[in-house]
Amino acid sequence: MMEELLPESVVVVESHGDDGAGDASLYPEELAVVSRAVGKRRREFASVRVCARRAMEKLGVAPAPVLPGERGAPQWPAGVIGSMTHCEGYGAAALARTGDLASLGIDAEPHLALPDGVLETIALSGESARLERLGARASAVHWDRLLFSAKESVYKAWFPLTGKWLDFSEADIDVFPEPAPAADGFSGGLRARLLVPGPVVDGVPVQTFEGRWTVRHGLLATAITVPWPASGPAAGPTREGTEGAAG
Repeated sequence: MMEELLPESVVVVESHGDDGAGDASLYPEELAVVSRAVGKRRREFASVRVCARRAMEKLGVAPAPVLPGERGAPQWPAGVIGSMTHCEGYGAAALARTGDLASLGIDAEPHLALPDGVLETIALSGESARLERLGARASAVHWDRLLFSAKESVYKAWFPLTGKWLDFSEADIDVFPEPAPAADGFSGGLRARLLVPGPVVDGVPVQTFEGRWTVRHGLLATAITVPWPASGPAAGPTREGTEGAAG
């Protein structure tokens, strides 16, 4: 599901349902992070880190602890960028070499409408108007939840490049559905216009992020990738992906 939203240079490992991950799956320093957390939180924390370590192995990187840093951003091994996400019944980790992408962010959500009042706190007026038009075209998609997920993915790609907070109101997101829905769901593209000065990637200011989205099997997923500028070096400096504060 997540893999189809990302370029081939990104390794994705997913988990579905109860994969049996628990405290035994964690390194001691990871276990210390969630030592006082409730069982559900501990299982999610462990499950997505199992995904991350499997992705490291597929990428040819030795498995290592993934500890949360500033604002919950996972600290990746040198030469690796990545992002993680988890929701009820699903988890995923997406990793790439720093030479292949400058940053990336992923998010998964249950395909349900947002709770009352949430959309008003996250959406710009232009975004709300566009969601209304999308809803008239395809009422089967919870566009409000899709917007929320897209903003989460944008933030996860933004933070490793800037080290700064990005408010919901500081990115204007446009959603583009595919002309014809797939047999098992819906998918399309994303474009986020940053309303504050964007990151400088290899000397080039970036004010727009691009990505993809999909809805299927009761889940919604979004992904944002930030490529190196075409004129940039073959390999960039080491950066860290972010799972977000929920990780």
